[in-house]
Amino acid sequence: MGRTLIFIGVICLLVGLLWPWLSKLGLGALPGDIRIERKGWSFYFPITSGLVVSIVLSLIFWLLRK
Repeated sequence: MGRTLIFIGVICLLVGLLWPWLSKLGLGALPGDIRIERKGWSFYFPITSGLVVSIVLSLIFWLLRK
């Protein structure tokens, strides 16, 4: 359990450090992401981006388990 928490922490750290470059990939602006902007407020729900990230992470963890 300790190794898993350290691994997740390192991944979070790397994502945080690489965020300026990762944001240029276009995640968050995919078709299927819900964005509603009105005067005074906005609502954003990244359905498609969440699915893409989930699939990629599932593949990575599946490959690491083998």
